[in-house]
Amino acid sequence: MMLRTTTGLRRMSRRARATSAIAVGAVALLALSACGAGGSTASSSSGAKSLTVLVEAGGHGELQPIADAYEQQTGTKVTFVELPYDGLYNRLNSEFSSGTVSFDVAALDAIWLPAFKDALTPLNDMYTDDVKADLFPSLVDGAQIDGNYVGMPAWANSEILYYRTDLFNDPTQQANFKAKYGYDLVPPTTWQQYSDVAAFFTQPDAGLYGTSVKGAVETEWLANLSQAGEKNMVIDSSGKSTLGDKASLDALNFYTSQVPNAPAGAAQVDWAAAQNLFNQGKTAMMLFWAHAYAQIPADAPVAGKVGVAPMIGGSAGIAGVPGPWYLSVAKASPNQQAGLDFLKFAYDNNALSVNSSLGLAARISAFEKYQDDPKYAAFKPLIATLNAPATIARPANPKWQQIVDSVLIPMIQKAVVPGADNQQLLNDAKAQVDAITQ
Repeated sequence: MMLRTTTGLRRMSRRARATSAIAVGAVALLALSACGAGGSTASSSSGAKSLTVLVEAGGHGELQPIADAYEQQTGTKVTFVELPYDGLYNRLNSEFSSGTVSFDVAALDAIWLPAFKDALTPLNDMYTDDVKADLFPSLVDGAQIDGNYVGMPAWANSEILYYRTDLFNDPTQQANFKAKYGYDLVPPTTWQQYSDVAAFFTQPDAGLYGTSVKGAVETEWLANLSQAGEKNMVIDSSGKSTLGDKASLDALNFYTSQVPNAPAGAAQVDWAAAQNLFNQGKTAMMLFWAHAYAQIPADAPVAGKVGVAPMIGGSAGIAGVPGPWYLSVAKASPNQQAGLDFLKFAYDNNALSVNSSLGLAARISAFEKYQDDPKYAAFKPLIATLNAPATIARPANPKWQQIVDSVLIPMIQKAVVPGADNQQLLNDAKAQVDAITQ
């Protein structure tokens, strides 16, 4: 579900995708909402017989149950064209640049919207007050580029806290922790508590570490940046970098402070490596995308021994980095109304996506519908994290991916090496970002 940069459904979708059969008959039994984006979508008003949807392979499963229900309701056949993450971007870039497209609707990573905004049909009429009230604030903010809403959220994600219940509930561990730190051993909510717990469970001789440090990805440090009170993630409204300020230094100092509590080789640890370390029982805690809770293998050493809680917080409180994907209609598509009808239907029936391989949605009400199901125990922490005031979207800058790949990840990889000068690294990164954006 995620990886090249940060968004909630890419690298992990390639590596940890589970198959899921959604029976058409079961879909038909689900009650479809009568009120949604721009009104009811019980039938298509376009008369189109087919629609082509371009999608990253890992996200196809999220949309298939919606497409099945849409075809039953309207008679319009939805055909998916699946591509790997990089291939999807390249296809979009090529066709949008040419002005001729082979698709009607596309599922777009949030960070692509600024780059493709001029090729996307505005969706302003869909964003009613009711619609915006049922979406997390960061998702609404991320959909609006230069005054126009150009995407409707299809699914969203964020890192949350995973912890080993067998360790946290062990009476001996609880007594030892309280004797050492003076408070109860509970899932941490603050940086200090997280540091204490991570240090406490770091027992290299026993093959156990408190946490993992992901040097090969940027998203977790970006969450720390928001937790530290940064209001503009890396870039301010004028396009200048905010790196080097107090919040960015606090965040990087906290991030690198966990290196002694993590397995060696932090500079190379990515999402897949961190997930494997936790599932194999090598780490006591993990900060990870919420979808992964339902995907813990039944034969994993930690199976049945995992608890979840909201993302940890710094001085500004808890915060995560939203990982949304949006559905957008190509301006060049001849099936404009059909595309808009499909987007409205997808929003109205967003809860259908929960019964898919990744098991995610975008609407708050869709998550709430399943939040008390033990299989979806990650939903309550996810809702709390995405609704947190400090949670902000990544900047709407068309060069964001370049900034991530050429500046942020290299900076983090240097920072997790002992003896690194974090302030200097941030200052250097600021200069690099300004050179890209100015």
